[in-house]
Amino acid sequence: MPTERSWFRLLDALLRGESTRDPVGLTERLPLRRFTLLGVGLGVAYGVFMGLYAVTWRWGTAGAVDGWKQLAAGALKLPALFFLTLLVTFPSLYVFSALMGTRLGFLATLRVLVSGIVVNLCVAASLGPIVGFFTLSTNDYSFMVLLNVIALGVAGLVGMGFLLRTMRSLGRGDGRLAWESHPDVPGEMSHGAAGNGPLPLNTVTVPGASNGRGGVMGMFVIWMFIYGLVGSQMGWILRPFIGHPNMPFVLFRAAEDGRTGSFFEALFQTLGRLLGVN
Repeated sequence: MPTERSWFRLLDALLRGESTRDPVGLTERLPLRRFTLLGVGLGVAYGVFMGLYAVTWRWGTAGAVDGWKQLAAGALKLPALFFLTLLVTFPSLYVFSALMGTRLGFLATLRVLVSGIVVNLCVAASLGPIVGFFTLSTNDYSFMVLLNVIALGVAGLVGMGFLLRTMRSLGRGDGRLAWESHPDVPGEMSHGAAGNGPLPLNTVTVPGASNGRGGVMGMFVIWMFIYGLVGSQMGWILRPFIGHPNMPFVLFRAAEDGRTGSFFEALFQTLGRLLGVN
């Protein structure tokens, strides 16, 4: 059974790039089960800091129990947000990458993406104490919402940067990242994108993959944009994470008030309140 030290070393190697520096056997160094558990644990850690606002706001009042309920709900919903978003968007990435002719299989692709979520949530968890500090020093709900959006946004950008570097590392290890070999389909003799010599006769040039790694990376960037959009709306569906001080605890607010809308609409309204526009 893995020890606490081995878990820490696994995470430290991922953050320092030691797990992804060498493209040879890269995906095998990204254990899916352990990284999934790490992601859940880190997500819970940040969710606790996020839900701390509801506890401090209701401390010593009749609604104190609701504050603890909100903290527990936020701690569980935060990692669910990331993995549910991956569940919704992963099929599109796998189909896109297959059409572009990448050599990454189903599990290898999933390992890379889950490792990106781990980096994302690790950065968020590291920002948790800052969120907790402001939680204890202010009771402005709109400010706390915006602070959490900024913290998760920064963590998301770092996670996306990690995924891009990992894909580039995989590309360096295989100059034919944009080519797919299929043993049953005849193909013409050609040369690898990185001068690796002639490809086997059973290697098929995939339409749309003529730009090599550039085409694959472009597809991956588009998918990350889709992931960000879906994740933002997923967060809106799973709200509340913080808990409004003037509302009783509910597990999912959308199911209670029946309102429609989007994360971006709510974000603009929050900015408006902070700036005194509305």
